[in-house]
Amino acid sequence: MIKLIVGLGNPGQQYEKTRHNAGFLFLDSLAAERSSFWSNKPDFQGLLSECNITNEKVLLLKPQTFMNRSGQSVGKVARYYKIALEEILVVHDELDFDVGAVKLKKDGGHAGHNGLRDIIAHLGGNSFYRLRIGIGRPPAGMVVADYVLSAPSKVDSQLIIGAIDSGKDFIDQIIAGDIAAAMNKLNS
Repeated sequence: MIKLIVGLGNPGQQYEKTRHNAGFLFLDSLAAERSSFWSNKPDFQGLLSECNITNEKVLLLKPQTFMNRSGQSVGKVARYYKIALEEILVVHDELDFDVGAVKLKKDGGHAGHNGLRDIIAHLGGNSFYRLRIGIGRPPAGMVVADYVLSAPSKVDSQLIIGAIDSGKDFIDQIIAGDIAAAMNKLNS
């Protein structure tokens, strides 16, 4: 069962609508739907919200450490609340998927994603779940960092929002522990 959902992104208005903030956008949308409010938690270096999903208390976390240091915040929350790796779902942008694709998986490496790399380092393992939101690859000649930190086109933005909505459609099932079924539907 998932007890903590982490959305990856960068704090600050200049990053709000960038591709790299797909995780933050997901959690903002989920929190709004569930009438959940954000609290700044300096001890956790993040914004934290408590949400009721399928009659279970689930924590939502938006690390405020910037993407490359996300693990500092995630590690502090996981240790404080005694949350196991298998009880964590990390929502993040995925370069290797077409814009608008969404997939769920468990385990795996970081595939060059610095936010995941830092989370794996601070948690001491990789056996958490990941909800990956496709943002596509940059055009030829464009630096990856510039691409992920830029705002998507209107069409791509709509596709990313569609992926976020698709992922949210399975949150109740994921929280209820029916992760295999959610994975089969999302990944097919």
